[in-house]
Amino acid sequence: MEPGNDTQISEFVLLGLSEEPELQPLIFGLFLSMYLITVFRNLLLILAVSSDSHLHTPMYFFLANLSSVDICFTSTTIPKMLWNIQVQGKTITYAGCINQIFFFSVFGFLENLLLMVMAYDHFVAICHPLHYTVIMNRQLCGLLVLVSWIISVLNSLLQSLMLLQLSFCTGMEIPHFFCEINQVVGHACSDTFLNDMVIYFGIVVLGCPPVAGVLYSYSKIVSSICRISSAQGKYKAFSTCASHLSVVSLFYCTVLGVCLSSAVTQSSHASAVASVMYTVVTPMLNPFIYSLRNRDIKRALKRIIRVPMMYVPIVLRLKKCP
Repeated sequence: MEPGNDTQISEFVLLGLSEEPELQPLIFGLFLSMYLITVFRNLLLILAVSSDSHLHTPMYFFLANLSSVDICFTSTTIPKMLWNIQVQGKTITYAGCINQIFFFSVFGFLENLLLMVMAYDHFVAICHPLHYTVIMNRQLCGLLVLVSWIISVLNSLLQSLMLLQLSFCTGMEIPHFFCEINQVVGHACSDTFLNDMVIYFGIVVLGCPPVAGVLYSYSKIVSSICRISSAQGKYKAFSTCASHLSVVSLFYCTVLGVCLSSAVTQSSHASAVASVMYTVVTPMLNPFIYSLRNRDIKRALKRIIRVPMMYVPIVLRLKKCP
């Protein structure tokens, strides 16, 4: 990798969300709290799904995969950001930046594809309930997740390999708290036409179809719900997909908000602040949304929490024994 001044670049500078020293402890505490909540709640949701046999269904299988992706998605960026604040540094190695872009792209596209797969699952459950168990069998569920992984990894691999062909000037500053691919490509010293084409290809060919699939699925779902005669039946059908619809709306609205803020303000700092919504806030809120009105999840979570609490009185009695 040879930059314009014939010296090899070894690291980038991440400017972060703010350069004010007095704000760094507040940012560190806030993001550490959100990261711990994200990891704990999503791990708890995965444990609840895996430990309760009543939740071994396609819907909860996809939900557990989504929780795993949320943990990985957040872990790609936040730990490095927290480490830089702790050591009062802003650098990231060239290899670390490429790896961060690769994994961020993998889990970002994977979440997008899983949301489409979950929308299809709800579409089959509501529009074709009699054939649901036949259509959404274990083989198909596993295949859908596997194909989502393959598409995400191949796309991210292509993006990363194209980045390796670029030349960068020394002392390059990225006005973000992680290596965002558009920012990195935009600061390259060499021609970025092919890289821009690959990025647009990923957005149009791999990003738009899942969105269209989600919209199509929910248009059919709404049409089927409207044909239900009883109010109780409509409420039951709507409650089946209400949580997922909330998560879909939150994810796509935050991503759209980042795109609009970048286009309107032309400020890299504003874009970095807006990206916090879909990189940190959305993965943190997803498990809360799914467990808010879901009785099965609540029951499984109560069972998990109750088990450790049952051992507390026993331990206390043992300590009192001579």
